[in-house]
Amino acid sequence: MGRTAWLWDRLSEGYFRPVAPAPQTPDPSSWRDDRLTVAWLGHATVLVNFFGIWLISDPALLSRVGVRAGGVTLGPKRFVAPALDAHQLPPLDFILLTHAHMDHFDLGTLRRLSRRATVITATSTADLVPRRFRDVVELGWGELQTFDRPRGALTVEAFSVRHWGARVRTDTHRGFNGYIVERNGRRLCLAGDTARTDMRAIGRRAPIDVMAVPIGAYDPWIMSHCTPEQAVAMANEARAKYVVPIHHQTFRLSREPIDEPIRRFRRALEPDRVALTDVGETFELNDRM
Repeated sequence: MGRTAWLWDRLSEGYFRPVAPAPQTPDPSSWRDDRLTVAWLGHATVLVNFFGIWLISDPALLSRVGVRAGGVTLGPKRFVAPALDAHQLPPLDFILLTHAHMDHFDLGTLRRLSRRATVITATSTADLVPRRFRDVVELGWGELQTFDRPRGALTVEAFSVRHWGARVRTDTHRGFNGYIVERNGRRLCLAGDTARTDMRAIGRRAPIDVMAVPIGAYDPWIMSHCTPEQAVAMANEARAKYVVPIHHQTFRLSREPIDEPIRRFRRALEPDRVALTDVGETFELNDRM
Protein backbone atom coordinates (compact mmCIF):
# COMPACT_ATOMS: atom_id res chain seq x y z
CA MET A 1 0.00 0.00 0.00
CA GLY A 2 1.38 3.42 -0.95
CA ARG A 3 1.78 6.15 1.64
CA THR A 4 -1.17 8.21 0.32
CA ALA A 5 -3.47 5.19 0.28
CA TRP A 6 -2.31 4.21 3.76
CA LEU A 7 -3.07 7.69 5.11
CA TRP A 8 -6.55 7.67 3.57
CA ASP A 9 -7.19 4.25 5.08
CA ARG A 10 -6.31 5.69 8.52
CA LEU A 11 -8.53 8.74 8.00
CA SER A 12 -11.62 6.80 6.92
CA GLU A 13 -11.19 3.67 9.07
CA GLY A 14 -13.43 2.34 11.77
CA TYR A 15 -16.64 4.35 11.88
CA PHE A 16 -18.52 1.26 13.05
CA ARG A 17 -15.71 -0.20 15.16
CA PRO A 18 -16.44 -0.05 18.91
CA VAL A 19 -14.08 1.86 21.16
CA ALA A 20 -12.80 -0.11 24.15
CA PRO A 21 -13.27 1.46 27.59
CA ALA A 22 -10.19 2.82 29.33
CA PRO A 23 -8.55 0.14 31.48
CA GLN A 24 -8.63 2.44 34.51
CA THR A 25 -10.55 5.52 35.62
CA PRO A 26 -8.78 8.22 37.65
CA ASP A 27 -10.52 9.88 40.58
CA PRO A 28 -9.16 13.45 40.69
CA SER A 29 -11.45 14.31 43.60
CA SER A 30 -9.29 12.08 45.80
CA TRP A 31 -5.94 13.60 44.79
CA ARG A 32 -4.09 15.49 47.48
CA ASP A 33 -3.02 19.10 47.02
CA ASP A 34 0.33 18.48 48.75
CA ARG A 35 1.45 16.07 46.03
CA LEU A 36 2.41 15.98 42.38
CA THR A 37 -0.11 13.57 40.87
CA VAL A 38 -0.33 12.56 37.21
CA ALA A 39 -2.90 10.54 35.25
CA TRP A 40 -2.61 9.53 31.60
CA LEU A 41 -6.00 10.03 29.93
CA GLY A 42 -4.87 8.62 26.56
CA HIS A 43 -2.64 9.61 23.63
CA ALA A 44 -0.72 12.76 24.71
CA THR A 45 -3.29 13.96 27.25
CA VAL A 46 -1.94 14.10 30.80
CA LEU A 47 -3.89 15.47 33.76
CA VAL A 48 -1.77 16.87 36.60
CA ASN A 49 -2.41 18.15 40.09
CA PHE A 50 0.78 20.09 40.81
CA PHE A 51 0.48 20.85 44.52
CA GLY A 52 -3.05 22.19 44.14
CA ILE A 53 -2.68 23.70 40.68
CA TRP A 54 -4.46 21.73 37.94
CA LEU A 55 -3.16 21.46 34.40
CA ILE A 56 -3.74 19.30 31.35
CA SER A 57 -1.53 18.74 28.32
CA ASP A 58 -2.67 18.39 24.70
CA PRO A 59 -6.29 17.53 25.57
CA ALA A 60 -7.92 15.25 22.98
CA LEU A 61 -10.97 13.58 24.53
CA LEU A 62 -13.32 12.91 21.62
CA SER A 63 -13.76 9.72 19.61
CA ARG A 64 -11.82 11.03 16.60
CA VAL A 65 -9.22 13.67 15.84
CA GLY A 66 -8.99 15.39 12.48
CA VAL A 67 -10.86 17.72 10.16
CA ARG A 68 -14.54 18.52 10.66
CA ALA A 69 -16.52 18.16 7.41
CA GLY A 70 -20.29 18.03 7.07
CA GLY A 71 -20.86 17.37 10.75
CA VAL A 72 -18.37 14.49 11.00
CA THR A 73 -14.69 14.28 11.83
CA LEU A 74 -12.37 12.84 9.21
CA GLY A 75 -9.41 11.41 11.05
CA PRO A 76 -8.17 8.54 13.18
CA LYS A 77 -10.64 6.91 15.57
CA ARG A 78 -9.68 5.93 19.07
CA PHE A 79 -9.05 2.32 20.01
CA VAL A 80 -9.38 3.15 23.71
CA ALA A 81 -11.78 5.71 25.18
CA PRO A 82 -10.36 8.62 27.16
CA ALA A 83 -10.07 7.84 30.84
CA LEU A 84 -12.13 10.94 31.66
CA ASP A 85 -14.55 13.03 29.63
CA ALA A 86 -14.31 16.81 29.62
CA HIS A 87 -17.18 17.18 32.11
CA GLN A 88 -15.36 14.86 34.55
CA LEU A 89 -12.27 17.05 34.76
CA PRO A 90 -11.60 19.24 37.80
CA PRO A 91 -11.55 23.03 37.32
CA LEU A 92 -8.41 23.58 35.26
CA ASP A 93 -5.88 26.31 35.93
CA PHE A 94 -3.71 25.68 32.84
CA ILE A 95 -3.97 24.00 29.43
CA LEU A 96 -0.60 23.29 27.79
CA LEU A 97 -0.57 22.81 24.01
CA THR A 98 2.70 21.60 22.52
CA HIS A 99 1.90 22.15 18.82
CA ALA A 100 -0.93 22.56 16.33
CA HIS A 101 -1.30 18.99 15.05
CA MET A 102 -4.91 17.88 15.31
CA ASP A 103 -4.22 15.00 17.69
CA HIS A 104 -2.62 17.45 20.15
CA PHE A 105 -4.55 20.66 19.49
CA ASP A 106 -8.11 19.31 19.31
CA LEU A 107 -10.55 22.18 18.89
CA GLY A 108 -13.59 20.05 19.76
CA THR A 109 -12.11 19.20 23.15
CA LEU A 110 -10.87 22.72 23.80
CA ARG A 111 -14.39 24.09 23.30
CA ARG A 112 -15.54 21.82 26.14
CA LEU A 113 -12.95 22.98 28.69
CA SER A 114 -13.19 25.77 31.26
CA ARG A 115 -12.72 29.18 29.70
CA ARG A 116 -11.09 30.35 32.94
CA ALA A 117 -7.97 28.24 32.31
CA THR A 118 -4.80 29.91 31.06
CA VAL A 119 -3.78 28.40 27.71
CA ILE A 120 -0.04 28.09 27.09
CA THR A 121 0.83 27.37 23.50
CA ALA A 122 3.67 27.51 20.98
CA THR A 123 4.77 30.49 18.90
CA SER A 124 2.28 31.55 16.19
CA THR A 125 -0.51 29.24 17.36
CA ALA A 126 -2.62 31.53 19.56
CA ASP A 127 -4.84 32.37 16.59
CA LEU A 128 -6.05 28.74 16.56
CA VAL A 129 -7.18 28.76 20.20
CA PRO A 130 -10.98 29.15 20.54
CA ARG A 131 -11.89 32.73 21.42
CA ARG A 132 -13.73 31.61 24.56
CA PHE A 133 -10.38 31.56 26.41
CA ARG A 134 -9.51 34.91 27.95
CA ASP A 135 -5.85 34.24 28.77
CA VAL A 136 -3.64 32.77 26.02
CA VAL A 137 0.16 32.88 26.31
CA GLU A 138 2.59 31.97 23.53
CA LEU A 139 6.04 30.74 24.53
CA GLY A 140 8.99 30.27 22.18
CA TRP A 141 12.01 28.05 22.81
CA GLY A 142 13.93 29.17 25.86
CA GLU A 143 11.15 31.49 27.06
CA LEU A 144 9.61 31.04 30.48
CA GLN A 145 6.91 32.70 32.48
CA THR A 146 5.92 32.50 36.12
CA PHE A 147 2.22 32.61 36.91
CA ASP A 148 0.91 33.62 40.32
CA ARG A 149 -2.22 31.87 41.46
CA PRO A 150 -4.08 31.79 44.80
CA ARG A 151 -2.36 28.47 45.62
CA GLY A 152 1.09 29.78 44.70
CA ALA A 153 3.37 30.22 41.71
CA LEU A 154 3.92 27.97 38.71
CA THR A 155 6.74 28.41 36.20
CA VAL A 156 6.49 27.12 32.64
CA GLU A 157 9.44 27.05 30.22
CA ALA A 158 9.31 26.02 26.56
CA PHE A 159 12.17 24.05 25.04
CA SER A 160 13.18 22.84 21.59
CA VAL A 161 12.13 19.44 20.28
CA ARG A 162 12.59 17.75 16.88
CA HIS A 163 9.17 17.87 15.29
CA TRP A 164 7.12 20.30 13.19
CA GLY A 165 4.19 22.58 13.86
CA ALA A 166 2.13 23.11 10.70
CA ARG A 167 -1.57 22.34 11.08
CA VAL A 168 -2.00 22.27 7.30
CA ARG A 169 0.64 22.12 4.58
CA THR A 170 0.97 25.87 4.15
CA ASP A 171 1.26 27.22 7.74
CA THR A 172 4.83 26.18 8.34
CA HIS A 173 5.45 29.28 10.48
CA ARG A 174 3.87 27.66 13.54
CA GLY A 175 6.01 26.67 16.49
CA PHE A 176 6.27 23.41 18.46
CA ASN A 177 7.37 22.97 22.06
CA GLY A 178 8.20 20.73 24.94
CA TYR A 179 7.60 22.18 28.42
CA ILE A 180 9.25 22.13 31.82
CA VAL A 181 6.84 22.98 34.62
CA GLU A 182 8.23 23.84 38.06
CA ARG A 183 6.61 24.34 41.43
CA ASN A 184 7.61 23.77 45.07
CA GLY A 185 11.04 22.52 44.05
CA ARG A 186 9.62 19.81 41.75
CA ARG A 187 10.10 19.62 37.98
CA LEU A 188 7.69 18.09 35.48
CA CYS A 189 8.72 17.66 31.83
CA LEU A 190 6.19 17.29 29.02
CA ALA A 191 8.13 16.36 25.89
CA GLY A 192 5.09 16.60 23.61
CA ASP A 193 5.80 15.10 20.20
CA THR A 194 9.41 14.67 19.18
CA ALA A 195 11.99 12.64 17.35
CA ARG A 196 15.22 11.83 19.18
CA THR A 197 16.28 15.07 20.87
CA ASP A 198 19.30 15.79 23.04
CA MET A 199 17.95 16.41 26.55
CA ARG A 200 21.28 16.81 28.38
CA ALA A 201 20.81 20.56 28.82
CA ILE A 202 17.58 19.91 30.72
CA GLY A 203 19.19 17.35 32.99
CA ARG A 204 22.24 19.50 33.73
CA ARG A 205 20.16 22.15 35.49
CA ALA A 206 18.41 19.77 37.87
CA PRO A 207 16.84 16.32 37.71
CA ILE A 208 13.32 15.96 36.36
CA ASP A 209 10.93 14.38 38.85
CA VAL A 210 8.37 13.13 36.31
CA MET A 211 8.78 13.14 32.52
CA ALA A 212 6.13 12.37 29.91
CA VAL A 213 7.75 11.09 26.72
CA PRO A 214 6.17 9.95 23.42
CA ILE A 215 6.92 6.37 22.40
CA GLY A 216 4.75 5.66 19.32
CA ALA A 217 4.22 6.55 15.64
CA TYR A 218 7.85 5.93 14.65
CA ASP A 219 7.23 3.60 11.66
CA PRO A 220 7.67 5.20 9.14
CA TRP A 221 7.74 8.64 10.82
CA ILE A 222 11.12 8.25 12.53
CA MET A 223 12.17 11.77 11.50
CA SER A 224 9.48 13.27 13.76
CA HIS A 225 8.71 10.55 16.34
CA CYS A 226 11.18 8.72 18.54
CA THR A 227 11.29 5.00 19.23
CA PRO A 228 10.64 3.69 22.75
CA GLU A 229 14.37 3.13 23.24
CA GLN A 230 15.12 6.69 22.13
CA ALA A 231 12.45 7.99 24.52
CA VAL A 232 14.19 6.19 27.39
CA ALA A 233 17.54 7.65 26.30
CA MET A 234 16.04 11.15 26.38
CA ALA A 235 14.57 10.55 29.84
CA ASN A 236 17.99 9.39 31.02
CA GLU A 237 19.64 12.53 29.63
CA ALA A 238 17.05 14.67 31.44
CA ARG A 239 17.80 12.69 34.62
CA ALA A 240 14.12 11.82 34.96
CA LYS A 241 13.32 9.89 38.11
CA TYR A 242 9.98 8.58 36.81
CA VAL A 243 8.77 8.27 33.23
CA VAL A 244 5.23 8.43 31.80
CA PRO A 245 5.04 6.94 28.27
CA ILE A 246 2.51 8.76 26.07
CA HIS A 247 1.49 8.88 22.39
CA HIS A 248 0.65 5.18 22.04
CA GLN A 249 -2.24 2.70 22.37
CA THR A 250 -4.90 5.31 21.53
CA PHE A 251 -4.86 6.11 17.78
CA ARG A 252 -3.26 4.20 14.93
CA LEU A 253 -0.98 6.84 13.41
CA SER A 254 1.72 4.57 12.01
CA ARG A 255 2.50 1.04 10.88
CA GLU A 256 3.93 -0.59 14.00
CA PRO A 257 1.51 -2.86 15.93
CA ILE A 258 -0.46 -0.79 18.41
CA ASP A 259 0.92 -2.67 21.42
CA GLU A 260 4.54 -2.70 20.25
CA PRO A 261 5.65 0.68 21.68
CA ILE A 262 4.72 -0.12 25.28
CA ARG A 263 6.29 -3.60 25.08
CA ARG A 264 9.56 -2.12 23.83
CA PHE A 265 9.41 0.69 26.40
CA ARG A 266 9.01 -1.72 29.31
CA ARG A 267 12.00 -3.72 28.13
CA ALA A 268 14.13 -0.57 27.81
CA LEU A 269 13.47 1.05 31.20
CA GLU A 270 14.00 -0.38 34.67
CA PRO A 271 10.61 -1.17 36.25
CA ASP A 272 10.98 1.06 39.29
CA ARG A 273 11.14 4.16 37.05
CA VAL A 274 8.01 3.33 35.00
CA ALA A 275 5.36 5.64 36.46
CA LEU A 276 2.42 4.07 34.61
CA THR A 277 1.57 2.15 31.44
CA ASP A 278 -2.24 1.93 31.09
CA VAL A 279 -4.74 4.53 29.93
CA GLY A 280 -6.34 5.94 33.07
CA GLU A 281 -3.56 4.92 35.43
CA THR A 282 -2.51 7.40 38.13
CA PHE A 283 0.95 8.10 39.55
CA GLU A 284 1.61 10.03 42.74
CA LEU A 285 4.97 11.49 43.63
CA ASN A 286 4.93 11.68 47.40
CA ASP A 287 7.34 13.37 49.76
CA ARG A 288 9.27 10.18 50.46
CA MET A 289 10.27 9.68 46.80
